[in-house]
Amino acid sequence: MNTFAAHRVTYIPSELLPGILYVSTEYQVAGHLCACGCAAKVITPLGPAEWTYSERSGLPTLRPSIGSWQLPCQSHYFITQGRIQWADRWTDTEIAAARRAEDQQRQAYYRSINSRRSLWLQLWNWVRKLFAR
Repeated sequence: MNTFAAHRVTYIPSELLPGILYVSTEYQVAGHLCACGCAAKVITPLGPAEWTYSERSGLPTLRPSIGSWQLPCQSHYFITQGRIQWADRWTDTEIAAARRAEDQQRQAYYRSINSRRSLWLQLWNWVRKLFAR
């Protein structure tokens, strides 16, 4: 398999076809069969702290790379404008370091969201108190 076509769905189907990247923007998730042909399902959450998805002329791009570290094949590839770009296989040390970095990125993102919410909540409470007098 060398390419992926985008297919918009509400729900990721239980039966996936090779070469199709199923994308649910409603549930912010994408799914496909592993590009190596092992038939394993690969699910990627979409969002600011996860993978990003874009599409141009029906050709999908997912970032960052897909690293199927938990699968026996341990495939590693990018999907760029529908084409598969194979990447180097990572060592266990590289995988562990990348997982730690992803966790730190996610935590920093959610901390920033919570601090913004906290600021707005403080402002809202101040305004409510101001008008309650």
